[in-house]
Amino acid sequence: MSPNDPSFVLRSTATSPFGRKVRMAIEVLGIGHLVTLEPADTLDANDTLRQQNPLGKMPCLLLPDGTAIYDSGVIIEFLAEGAGSDALVPREGPERYIALTRARLADGITEAGLLMVYENRFRDPGTQSERWLDHQRGKVNRALAAFEANPPDLAKTDIVSIGLSCALGYLDWRRPVKWRDNHPRLVAWLAAFAKNEPAFARTAAPNA
Repeated sequence: MSPNDPSFVLRSTATSPFGRKVRMAIEVLGIGHLVTLEPADTLDANDTLRQQNPLGKMPCLLLPDGTAIYDSGVIIEFLAEGAGSDALVPREGPERYIALTRARLADGITEAGLLMVYENRFRDPGTQSERWLDHQRGKVNRALAAFEANPPDLAKTDIVSIGLSCALGYLDWRRPVKWRDNHPRLVAWLAAFAKNEPAFARTAAPNA
């Protein structure tokens, strides 16, 4: 990628935690001048997002020829490779797959948190499934325990730290679970990461 490259379009919103992952990666890679943010509405049947990504999910990256790339992890790998950087994702070897696995663990926190929020948002009062909520809460708590025992390296911003910071930021914002009291190392890690990485504050959801 160069300053003369045609621009990409990122279909997302300022409130999407997975969109935030990609927006943070774009800032860290220094390619913000190549990407235009175009809001999407996942609930609007007429939104072109459903043609770009048949799942109707964001984020979705549109290449200049209209080709769509999704989900957030794939987008980040694509952008990092195009930028010629291995800072976010190791190029090869066990380190690459360990990083991708831990990144997926962080994504799992966000996914479970989203499902808990949706359970309360889209069901009528009193019809929420406590069994379902407990199932998702268990995923979040087990993943948090794994990161509490082994937080990401604060010396670098990579796909793991980006994903985990967005997951914790989402938990702080929407509060599907209370996580801070039982995870002091993660609390300290997030505070240090936010201090060291300006993109974290710049990509926060409005009023978050």
